Amino acid sequence: MPSLHIEHPVTDLATWAAAYARFADARRSAGVTAESIRRPVDDEHYVVVDLEFDTTEQAQAFLGFLRAKVWGVPEASPALAGRPEARVLQTVPAPQAAASA
Repeated sequence: MPSLHIEHPVTDLATWAAAYARFADARRSAGVTAESIRRPVDDEHYVVVDLEFDTTEQAQAFLGFLRAKVWGVPEASPALAGRPEARVLQTVPAPQAAASA
């Protein structure tokens, strides 16, 4: 299952979260099937977002939308500090440990 992994600093988590919430319909329309938001335990000014999609094409298209319509528009991305790092990821099977003899 492909996902869009995004990381970036924020100036204020509450302001960022309110802006994130305003794009709920856009995420749904783009095909987001699951989402998670995390932040490092030692940095309240950084967020990590993972958005899951059914297809790689959906994830790539939504990344294009974010770059063109959200991250480059200060009114659409208040509290965004710095440039987001984002990449589309594909799940790979975890290697199985060899059985002990």
